[in-house]
Amino acid sequence: MSEQSTPQWFTGSEYTHRVAQAIAQYGPIARTTLSQLLGLSQGALSRITSDLIYADVIEETPSQPNTSNKLPAGFTAKESTERRGRPQTALRLRAEQRSFIGANIHGSDISMIVTDALCNPLCECITEALTSTKPNDVAQQLSDLARRCSAGIDPSPVAMGLSIGGHADKDRFVTYAPFLHWDGSIDLGGMMEEYGGIPCAIFNDLDSLLFHESWFGEGVGLSRFAVVTIGSGVGYSLSENGRPVDYPDKSYGLAGHVPLDPEGPRCYAGHIGCSQCLTNDSLAEEYSTMIGHLASFQQFADDAMAGEAQAKQLVNKLCFRLGTLIATASNFAMPSKVLISGESSFLARLNTESIRNGISWYRPSQAAKIDFEILDFDWADWAEAAAARAIARYIG
Repeated sequence: MSEQSTPQWFTGSEYTHRVAQAIAQYGPIARTTLSQLLGLSQGALSRITSDLIYADVIEETPSQPNTSNKLPAGFTAKESTERRGRPQTALRLRAEQRSFIGANIHGSDISMIVTDALCNPLCECITEALTSTKPNDVAQQLSDLARRCSAGIDPSPVAMGLSIGGHADKDRFVTYAPFLHWDGSIDLGGMMEEYGGIPCAIFNDLDSLLFHESWFGEGVGLSRFAVVTIGSGVGYSLSENGRPVDYPDKSYGLAGHVPLDPEGPRCYAGHIGCSQCLTNDSLAEEYSTMIGHLASFQQFADDAMAGEAQAKQLVNKLCFRLGTLIATASNFAMPSKVLISGESSFLARLNTESIRNGISWYRPSQAAKIDFEILDFDWADWAEAAAARAIARYIG
């Protein structure tokens, strides 16, 4: 099978791609602000934007620039030297000119969506159960679902991003996917291209979420931020200047056994109170011990939302332990903000004070407070995040 192609919207210099990326992230944006942001002269920027306008990638809009957009921390646009009274214009990405498919495999389900070039959804997210975990069957089901999702979408999708809870090599080969019981190099990207007829790149799901927040979400403008996820597993990823920090082993669950609570439960590997105590299975087991009979994670979650005393007690522990993990990650990586997500993150909203207490317990009192935010969780967001990776590749 031939090497997979990497489609791009346009050709041009490195700065041409940087200009398009900045407009995608911060647009609508004034030319003067854009030139200052990228360190380009007005003349150089004018030539680049003219080429992008000609290629239908961006357009000039008579409306005022969107001043609510987040610009990089510490950046302040200088006052424009343009003649007073001259109408100010802004540049925006022509997002409606292209569409992209985003898909996420989580547990035994697939979630898929179609977006425009600014990751705005163009259809309802579809979630369906995997009928098989065999690689060829998964690729075939994904391809069939992609055809259904994109039916009637105009323009038709130009690329697809697929995210998994595991490790991907060269954005094409899946080398580790524990939830699918895959181990070994599987050319899932090639299978998708063969069955679906559309270029498809494969990414780690947590890195994709981080990337989405960097380009289109709460991380826009932040030089360094982290994402921590809790649910079936525990995840951590760090963004530096709008991109995930690269490390070859980061997809293997490096945050899964960080010591958090010396009095916590023992994990399957024999550790006492490691970050596995934040996972759904561990919480269900701990709650079962507390109430004296077998309970599922869903029962614990329902009891916690209903305010049951023992469930609230475990939520307090969960949130304090989560704060400890955030403090540990922040003390080493020093992000300006930590975003919390994952299918169990709704529990963190029940006691944010305990999260702060957990952070403070392991954070020097002289250090700045850690800014954290609990994201609204929806699998559609993770599908959109996969589309965001495809968009970034397409813009270059």
